Parts: sequence; C-alpha cells; structure tokens
Amino acid sequence: MRRKVSVVGAGNVGASCALYVSEMEIADVTLIDVVEGLPQGKALDLFEGSPVRGYDGASVGSNDYASLAGSDVVVVTAGFPRKPGMSRTDLLAKNAEIIGAVADSVKKHAPQAFVIVVTNPLDVMTYFMWKRTGFPKERVLGMAGVLDSTRFRSFIAMELGVSVSDVMAMVLGGHGDAMVPLTRFATVSGIPVSELIPAARLEEIVTRTRNGGAEIVSLLKTGSAYYAPASSAAQMVEAILKDKKRVVPCAVHLDGQYGLKDVYLGVPIRLGAGGVEKIFEVPLTADEKSALSKSAKEVAEMIAELPH
Repeated sequence: MRRKVSVVGAGNVGASCALYVSEMEIADVTLIDVVEGLPQGKALDLFEGSPVRGYDGASVGSNDYASLAGSDVVVVTAGFPRKPGMSRTDLLAKNAEIIGAVADSVKKHAPQAFVIVVTNPLDVMTYFMWKRTGFPKERVLGMAGVLDSTRFRSFIAMELGVSVSDVMAMVLGGHGDAMVPLTRFATVSGIPVSELIPAARLEEIVTRTRNGGAEIVSLLKTGSAYYAPASSAAQMVEAILKDKKRVVPCAVHLDGQYGLKDVYLGVPIRLGAGGVEKIFEVPLTADEKSALSKSAKEVAEMIAELPH
C-alpha cells in the first residue's frame, strides 16, 4: 500500500509541496482547502503533469477534512499570508483559529499521523498544534529551521560563487527576527566560512538570512515565499517516510534542552521514521546562548497569548 501525505492549504506553499512530494514518488498526495474547487483543480493539474515529469502516484483535492483519513504525514500550510509591514505576531489570532480547526480534524481523522507545521508564526502555531491534538511531541514539528538554514546556505553559496551542495549551515531559534544563524558551524566542503568570508561581510549575510522572508515579501508585494518553504517541508516528509535519519534543525518541543522548557524552538534533531528521534545539544558560546534564550522568550510570550 502506498503511503499518504495530506497537505492542508492549497495555496502556493501547499501546492508546491504537493508537487515536490509527488516528484519524489514517496506518497500519494491529497490537497485539502476550504476554497471550493481550488484543491481539486490544483490536484488534477498536478496529476496531468505526471506523464511529462515521470512520477507515478495519485493526487486528489478535497474540501472535506475527512479526507485526512489514512494520512501518514500531514503538512499544514493553511493560514493568512504575511503582507508587507505585517509582523509574524500580527498573524497570531487569525492563524490560531485556523490551526485550531485543522488540529481538531487531524486528531479526529488521522490520529496516527506526523504533523509538519508551516503556518506562521511558525513556532507558536506548532506549539498550538501539539497542545490541541494532544499528540506525542515526537510527531508534531515545525519546518522553519530547514528553511532558515537553506536561505543561509544559499546566501553563502551566492557570496562565494560555489555550489550550494557544498555549503552546510545551521540556523537555530525561532522563525523570525530573533533566529540564531551559527556561523561557527557553517562550512564549504569542510572549510569554515570564517576562513573564506570576512567577518563584517559574514554578519551582513546573517542579517540577510534573518530578513529572508521579509525580503521576498517586499519584492513580491502581494505574497510571500513559497518555493523554499515548500521544498523544506517536502524534505522533512521524505526524511520521515524514508527513515533517512537526517540531521536538520526543526521547531520541536524542548523540555530542558538548552536550558529551555515547554517551548517550541528550532534546534538540530535526527529526523526519521520515529519523527523527532533525537535532539542534539550542540555547545554554544555565551553570545549564542543569550541569543537563543532571547528567541525562546519571544516565542514564549506569543504562546502566552494563544487561546485556551
């Protein structure tokens, strides 16, 4: 029997994620959205492209959350997009209402599924999903760390004119202005980037990484990023369904790690068939610890504003 991935939200992020998962040939895909005809049309379009792109698998669209039944993984992209001048915290109340409804439906129709949250403000929405579903913390995680890290990697590769495949980098913390790009752990084929990029210029790249989402929002004017977020979520789906044991930063529940409790925050994990199989506690400098604690505080303050 084929595996099943359901993507809730058939907008740009959700539809792109469905495409990437289909092209990986790791699961049948169900697109779910409240807008009548939207998920059905995009799923049909996706399937009609399969003979050209050479992927096999079903893709269907639905307006009914009951279609979540049988899902191995649920990717949640539904929510209001961030607009120019809007902070992620501005999205809190609107998107909490949406995530609450999705969480109740996932709990009812797909009680054994893994849940990957993409909706912003991401760390807070992931916490809310975990609380609302009551699922084990290993099965509810957020996408942001993979996205922030791939942006960091892209900017380093762009700066040096090298293959993105040779750049490894990691970003911790919340998905927002207080994220913590770890320059000490960034390498190009094992060479520390600090040996290749002057400190001042590297700091500019760190700043651009922090503002990566806002930069795209300002350029698009009427939308937000979707290729990179969708590919990041698809990579996480693949790691779970193929049990790849990938070491990637994801928003996960912390219970004492890094001195933080009862908060979702981006940290390096081992991602496989068990979901969050291990949280790695890497040694941090005093400045990095301070930055991570600041990021956690911002997330915790928003969590406190969630409906109960």
